[in-house]
Amino acid sequence: MRLSAEIYTETSPDHEHNEDFVLAGSDFVIVLDGASPVPGLENGCIHDVPWLVRQLGLRLAEGLTAPAAWSLAAILEHAIQQVCDAHADTCDLKDPNSPSSTVALLRLHGDRLDYLALADSSVVLRMADGGILPITDDRLDHLQDYSVPGVAAARNTDKGFWVASTKPEAARHAVSGSISLAAQPVQAAAVLTDGAATLVERHDQSWGSLFSILETGPHELVRQTREADETAAGKFRGKRHDDATAVLCHFVGSQP
Repeated sequence: MRLSAEIYTETSPDHEHNEDFVLAGSDFVIVLDGASPVPGLENGCIHDVPWLVRQLGLRLAEGLTAPAAWSLAAILEHAIQQVCDAHADTCDLKDPNSPSSTVALLRLHGDRLDYLALADSSVVLRMADGGILPITDDRLDHLQDYSVPGVAAARNTDKGFWVASTKPEAARHAVSGSISLAAQPVQAAAVLTDGAATLVERHDQSWGSLFSILETGPHELVRQTREADETAAGKFRGKRHDDATAVLCHFVGSQP
């Protein structure tokens, strides 16, 4: 059995560069969403966000394709440490505003499906019985202070939220787990950045509705998401537009 992934990623209308990263193989999916820097804010790093997500993504791919079957959290922790080592001599890794990224991982390992979500990228499973299982990390939704200093103070702390940046131990705080496909067959899976999930997170649609749109194609999900974001009325937290990445995975071959 293997994963067959259909991928679509689109740069925000407000961004010059796409700060998402996506990579899929026959048994894994990696989706990262780099945090856009606040204009003019010093972060102690000479590198931009696309550099961070590329470095982290490639190191995650190395870990996911290595012979040793580490847990997803262990692979992520090692990858963050490797990225830290790559720029510790040139950058201030103690700066609370250092570049950062969300992480969403999916891995098919024998008769087991492993998943991980860190910060606000998500993994969503459509079970064979029609049920929907979202794997999300909602700690960013519960901060007391969304000002720039407030978010910096809460980043990678037990009282705030965790994200892939300069603290490898953030990986231990990810939402992660496994499903036995023999016990709980999975029909399909989605891996999404928050820019592709706002139909649920901002516009009150269900994960089931989002998944139904996604199954017509990741491009169509992003198109409808852009349309909803553009026409949304009232105030909401976060940017109206964001980079959007959506991956739809099906399982080729028989499940156990």
